[in-house]
Amino acid sequence: MCGVSCNHRCSDPGAARKAERPRGSVRSVSSPRLADVVHVLERRYPPATAESWDAVGLVVGDPADEVRKVLFAVDPVAAVVDEAVAWGADLVVTHHPLLLRGVTAVGADTFKGALVHRLIRGGVGLYAAHTNADAAVGGVADALATAIGLFDTTPLVAADEGGETGIGRVGVLREPVALREFAARVAAAVPATAQGVRWAGDPDGIVGRVAVVGGSGDSLFDAVRAAGVDAYVTADLRHHPASELRERAEFDAGEGPSTPYLVDLAHFASEWPWLDHAARDLAADLAALGTTVETRVSTLRTDPWTGRATPPEGSS
Repeated sequence: MCGVSCNHRCSDPGAARKAERPRGSVRSVSSPRLADVVHVLERRYPPATAESWDAVGLVVGDPADEVRKVLFAVDPVAAVVDEAVAWGADLVVTHHPLLLRGVTAVGADTFKGALVHRLIRGGVGLYAAHTNADAAVGGVADALATAIGLFDTTPLVAADEGGETGIGRVGVLREPVALREFAARVAAAVPATAQGVRWAGDPDGIVGRVAVVGGSGDSLFDAVRAAGVDAYVTADLRHHPASELRERAEFDAGEGPSTPYLVDLAHFASEWPWLDHAARDLAADLAALGTTVETRVSTLRTDPWTGRATPPEGSS
């Protein structure tokens, strides 16, 4: 049934919203066009700063359409699209791209094509800010650093000498704490996942200086070691790189602390803190231009792992 009163049969909420605001109609002076929202997003997260392999920017949507509601999420999955349509969102901003690799068709007989069709039928645009949001001031790395209580942050790998943009962040805690306490603090700062938060190192080892990278971060171990941090917080740590880093730390430590310690999060959890920052910044940037949008951060857990098995008590 149509979500608004109309004289024609309508089973599509997107079509209903389009009926309310036909193309070329006079819009509310307080609501921006999609093109305006994209401009503001790309000023915060310039596409030119994305990695060469990445696919960022507007995926679905008419730049002329009005935007009143924007949903932020980590992943462009079916449950997020359903949430957007049910809420009446005009745009979904996700961190991860829907179409990272090139495609030649988006037929609805494929799961990604079906999502594209669902978005279009629902009148919902889709925008992705990925590695450009990773590197930006106020982006994914800054949000993770803030969430776990880091101060005086600088890029782990700066985009240019002395610059504020770049991969990851390095900062300090107000007061050093033991690794076990620090890992618990990190777990409290991010969404719970089946994986939880793993750590490697001396549980009583002192953590004061920390590096963070949202998403998969074990390719940056050399930069982490060069930064002289006590702990490294990231996601998707693989067995061999993590094992080798810890073995090297123990070998090099002598009588001192075997740093850097490792704190490993679920990929989704490490990037989720950015959503609040992005939603707040978008609303503020549009308000400065004399327009307003309503924003919402999706609380759906889109981490792919849904459970964790443990052996029964008493089993060997």
